[in-house]
This record gives sequence, structure tokens and C-alpha cells, in this order.
Amino acid sequence: MPETVVDVELDAIRRKLAARDARKHPGPAERRAAVAAVLRPGSAGPDLLLIRRSEREGDPWSGHMALPGGHSQASDRDLLATALRETLEEVGVDLRQHELLGALDEHAAHAQGQFTGLVIAPFVFALREDPVISPNHEVAEVLWGPLARMVRGEIDAVLELQRAGQTMRFPGYEVGGQVVWGLTHRVLQSLFGVLGS
Repeated sequence: MPETVVDVELDAIRRKLAARDARKHPGPAERRAAVAAVLRPGSAGPDLLLIRRSEREGDPWSGHMALPGGHSQASDRDLLATALRETLEEVGVDLRQHELLGALDEHAAHAQGQFTGLVIAPFVFALREDPVISPNHEVAEVLWGPLARMVRGEIDAVLELQRAGQTMRFPGYEVGGQVVWGLTHRVLQSLFGVLGS
């Protein structure tokens, strides 16, 4: 059976996201959050803005690669407003000046295999121009990941972690010497699933 060719060009992403409604998480959520998948034109297709979270004790995602975003606050009108606010706070990019391409399905967040009660809504944006990136204290590093190489499997990686005396293996992408895995990997897989449908 021939492999599905997934078009990751911005026009294809725009078209595919406009043609569907994002699915809401079916169960209850104690907390809600939103993330922004921010794309810019690159030499070989769109690049994705990724952050490496600062190391912080008590944070289950401390030091992980992630998309800009965070918890919803009472002052946020909706989860899109959360994604806009958090992206501005974390990397200094005002996404209101850029293009919202659409929303992806919501994801339940897990830490060490357990549902945390947190549900995350991802939104996809295209930059109209390269912004100045100004990371705050929550961000240790900003990287751009090549979407086309991810979807073609060229930068696939496996992260091995020791848990309860066992070696656990998690799929991911290698970007700038870091592995993008876990929830961020799942969000990207859901984007590629939409583009390949």
C-alpha cells in the first residue's frame, strides 16, 4: 500500500483546518490550558516555534520541549485568548498580529502515565513576518523545528526514561539536540493526521 503524502505547506494547513471542527475532550477537566503551534515559512517548508521549558522543581514538564502556552485564567475570554496571552508572555510574540489557521483536537495531559486533570486546546498560527523573540523566565531556549522533516520521519527520535525500575521508550523528534516528545509530540501527530486525511 503506498504511503500517504502529507502536504505541510501553509496553504494546505489553512485549507485542512478550515474544513473541520476541532474535537473537544469528552470527559471532565479540573483545569484547562491552551498552546500555540506557531509556523513561519522556511527554506524547505514551514518551521515550528518550539520552546525548552526552564528547569523548575515541582513542574512535571520541567526542562521539556513544548509549544508556547499555559493554563487558562479567569480573565481569559476563552482558550484562544489563553493561547494568545501565554505566547505573548513566554516569547514576546503578539499572535493577534498574525494569522490564526485553526484549532486542533483537545488533548488530555498525562504525567508519568496518569491523567493530570488538565485538558489542553492547541491552536495553529502562521506568522506574517518574522517577529522579535523575547523569551521570559519560563523559557530556557527557543528553537525552530522543520515540519516537513518531522512528517517525513527524517528526525524521528526515541527518548528513554527510567520509571519504577523499567526503561520506558517514547517517540519524538530531534530538534537542535533536544527531543520533542510527550504531549507536544501528540499535538504534532494530530496535526499531521489532519493534514493526511
